[in-house]
Amino acid sequence: MCIIALIVSVPAVWGQISPGDLAKAHANLEGIRNCVKCHELGDKVTNEKCLACHTEIATRIQQHEGYHTSSEVQGKDCSSCHNDHHGRDFDMLNLNRATFNHNLTGFQLQGAHKRTDCQACHKKEFITDTKLKDKKLTYLGLSQRCLSCHQDYHRKTLSDNCTECHDFESFKTVPGFHHNQTDFPLKGKHAEVNCIDCHKKETIDGQPFQHFADVPHANCTSCHKDVHDNKFGQNCTQCHSEQSWAQIKGMANFDHNKTGFPLQGLHSKVACQQCHKNNYAAPLPHNRCSDCHADYHKGDFTRTNPNSDCKDCHTVKGFQFTNYTIEKHNLSNFKLNGAHMATPCFSCHKKEDRWRFRNIGSNCIDCHQNVHSGFMDDQYTLKDGCNSCHDENAWSKVSFDHSKTGFALSGVHAQTNCGACHYTKGEDGKTLQRFAKLNPSCTECHQDVHHGQFTKYGEEGCSRCHGFDDWSASKFNHNQSRFKLEGAHASVSCVSCHPQVKSKDGPYTKYIYKNVECATCHN
Repeated sequence: MCIIALIVSVPAVWGQISPGDLAKAHANLEGIRNCVKCHELGDKVTNEKCLACHTEIATRIQQHEGYHTSSEVQGKDCSSCHNDHHGRDFDMLNLNRATFNHNLTGFQLQGAHKRTDCQACHKKEFITDTKLKDKKLTYLGLSQRCLSCHQDYHRKTLSDNCTECHDFESFKTVPGFHHNQTDFPLKGKHAEVNCIDCHKKETIDGQPFQHFADVPHANCTSCHKDVHDNKFGQNCTQCHSEQSWAQIKGMANFDHNKTGFPLQGLHSKVACQQCHKNNYAAPLPHNRCSDCHADYHKGDFTRTNPNSDCKDCHTVKGFQFTNYTIEKHNLSNFKLNGAHMATPCFSCHKKEDRWRFRNIGSNCIDCHQNVHSGFMDDQYTLKDGCNSCHDENAWSKVSFDHSKTGFALSGVHAQTNCGACHYTKGEDGKTLQRFAKLNPSCTECHQDVHHGQFTKYGEEGCSRCHGFDDWSASKFNHNQSRFKLEGAHASVSCVSCHPQVKSKDGPYTKYIYKNVECATCHN
């Protein structure tokens, strides 16, 4: 009964012991059983117990860092600033932002930082300690590095210690930067140049960026256009100074080979006045041979390619020499192959008194006589060209797809020399060509040894029995004729029924009979 009474009376007892409700941050410690988590039994709250929970403060104190190690805090009890039991909504942080001396934290507020609201810096996204980020309210966990709060405008191209160049008033000013302390001190006209002229701006990932690091400056041409196109090298200071481009240091021992026109070959023997007729400094056209030399070819090349020039084929040793190689010729519309590679240039390009390189023809018959003219269908000479049969190595090599004619070559025909069918001797002994309008029947070339017995079958006569491999009757089947070989007939020799017959045109084997009745052979 006493135990029950005690339990029932705990709220009443707790109300007499506790001075008030705990703040929201300590609400989880409410209750008589939790008192000793903060208080020594029968005594006050101790710093040790506070720091046992608030380890982030304990760590900084051990490291002698932060506000709680300052002279203003040292020796004080935690509860002297952060006491509790004043209700749930009590602000036990007890921080007066208006009078708080930030310098005691180890980070002195200077310049623009002084005018910045606390919450602009003390927000979760700037906290580097992941454990502290989970707290609802904390002023801890910030780094003193500029880039922990500020965006790195320089995108890691410069030091991450911004104060090497900037102060705390504005990022736009760089009182700590002195260009003369870099490896490119500003002298002469460079000292008058606006920064943006050398340090260009651009947009990267939607953010503005200006190049300060790694700006090329080893040579003047890193920024300035080399009007000499590197003809005099990259050391401009040999002739110019930083005071003005117009100030020339000296021009003694002029080397023409360093200009845009080195004197080579026959040019080295030409007197200066022949080219520099007015004065040596006056601009002189020299990029094209035709600036000085007449066009021997009378526009043959410039009409099709205005950029063509004599030096494409000739050298400064003289116009009689050429550097137009077979490799270059093969880049043209007429590639040299086979026998053409061994043909001297003048055979094609100097048929008359002057060299010509345009409109000289590109078909075989433009240079070669068409020996088949009048004997062969124009399809194979004019339309398809000679290379429908011949290649460029030699006329004697012939490779022709005979199936294009409607008469495909098979068997022995495929092994027969073209001339055997297409060349004959005339009565006068001259060779005659036979290509066009040839009769495809066998008897056009071969003698009819059957003396017309099979003419009734027309062009198919021979092919009913013979193939193209030899003259054997490999395709003939007696049983598919009018007279099947049956019984004793199957063992009778062929000549018994098909004897040799004499005629005025010579002997031949008789195969065709008017009828195949028994009496035809048997009396």
